[in-house]
Amino acid sequence: MSDQLEKLIKSMEGIEAKINDFDAKASEEIKNIGKVSYDTAEALKNFGIKQQELADEVMQLKQRGVVTGDTEAASEGWGDQFVKSEEYQAKLHLLKGRRQVGSVGFEVKNTLTGSDTNVAPDRKPGIVPGSFAPLTLESFLPSLPTTSNAIEFTKENVFTNSAAEAAEGAEKGESALTWTLESMHVSTVAHWIKISRQLAADNVALAAYVDTRMRYGVNRKIETQLVSGNGTAPNISGILDTGNFTAHGYADAALGSTLKKLVLIRKVIGDLEAAGDYPDGIILNPADWATIDIDLFTTAAGQSLRTVNEAGQRVLFGVPVITSVGMTADNFAVGNFSMACTVHNREGVIVEMSDSDDDNFTKNLITIRAERRLALVTERPAAIRAGDLTPA
Repeated sequence: MSDQLEKLIKSMEGIEAKINDFDAKASEEIKNIGKVSYDTAEALKNFGIKQQELADEVMQLKQRGVVTGDTEAASEGWGDQFVKSEEYQAKLHLLKGRRQVGSVGFEVKNTLTGSDTNVAPDRKPGIVPGSFAPLTLESFLPSLPTTSNAIEFTKENVFTNSAAEAAEGAEKGESALTWTLESMHVSTVAHWIKISRQLAADNVALAAYVDTRMRYGVNRKIETQLVSGNGTAPNISGILDTGNFTAHGYADAALGSTLKKLVLIRKVIGDLEAAGDYPDGIILNPADWATIDIDLFTTAAGQSLRTVNEAGQRVLFGVPVITSVGMTADNFAVGNFSMACTVHNREGVIVEMSDSDDDNFTKNLITIRAERRLALVTERPAAIRAGDLTPA
C-alpha cells in the first residue's frame, strides 16, 4: 500500500508542477499578447483532467477500504492515511480552487461564459468590400483623347432651308446657315486620403483596396457629372445642363391614363425620329427602370412589349436602355447620343502618393491623391430630348 501511496503522491506533485509552469506561461501570454495561446490552454486542460482522475482514484480506493470489512484498513488504512495526510489535503485545497474536468487551470472567481478570450478568432482572408455601383454611362458615350485644357468646336446655329421648286429662268430661293464658336473647359475630378506608411508597407491587400476605392470614387463622381454637372467651372457640363438638351415639352394631360412613363418615352422617340435624329439610347435611373419594368409585367398592355432584345440588352420600343446611377430619379433622356455629345479625355485616373504633405513626414503618414481630367462636349442639343419623367 505504501508504494502505491508514494506513486500517487509523486504523480500528483508532477502534475501540479506542470500546471504551475503552464499557469505562469499563461499569465505571461496574457501580459504580452492579451490572451492565452491555444497550445497552452490545451495543456492546462489536459493536466486538469489528469489531476481530477487521480483524485477520483483515491476516493475509489478509500471506498473499497471501507467496504472490505477490514477493521484496520477501514479505520486507518492506507487510503485513510492518504486522505488525511498533509500532502493530500494540500492537493485537495488546490483542486477545490480550480475548475474541474475540461478546465484550463485558472482560479474561479466569477461565472464563466462563452466569450472566452482564449479562443483564437477565425480570421477570414481578404477584405470585405463596400458597394461598387456599376458605372455604365461613360462607356456608352463616344470618347476621344485631347491634349489641351479646353475644347473648342463650331456648332451649327440656325439653318434656314429655302429650297423650293423653281420655274425655268426664275430666281431660286436663298438659304441661310449660321455657326457659333463654342468652348468647353476640361474639368478635374479629384479626392485624397491619408494612410500610415506601415499600412502601405505591411498590408499589401488593404493598400491595393484603397487604391481601387480611390479610383472608383473619381469615376463614380464623373458618372453623376456627365448627367447633372452645371458647367460652371470646375464642373463638367452634363447632359441635363441648360442648353445641352431640348425639353420634351409634354404635360401629364397628354399622356393618357395608364402606363404614362412608357407613353411619354414613346412620344419623345417619335419626336426625335420626326426631326431626323433616330435615338440610340434611353438613359434612366435604376429605380425608374424598375418601376417601368414592373408595369410591363403586371399590365396586359405592357406584357406585349419586349424589354430585352436578342443580345440580352434592355430595350424599350427597340431603343437600348442605359440604367445609370448618375441620372437623377424621375428624370430621363432619350437621344442620338453618338451624334449629340463626346467625352474628351485629357488624363485617365492618376493615383499619386506623397509623404511631404502637411506633417506626414513626422507622423509617418502618406497622402494618396486620385484625380482625372476630362470634358463633355454637347455639339447637337437638338439630338437629345429630356426632362421630368412624371410631368405636371
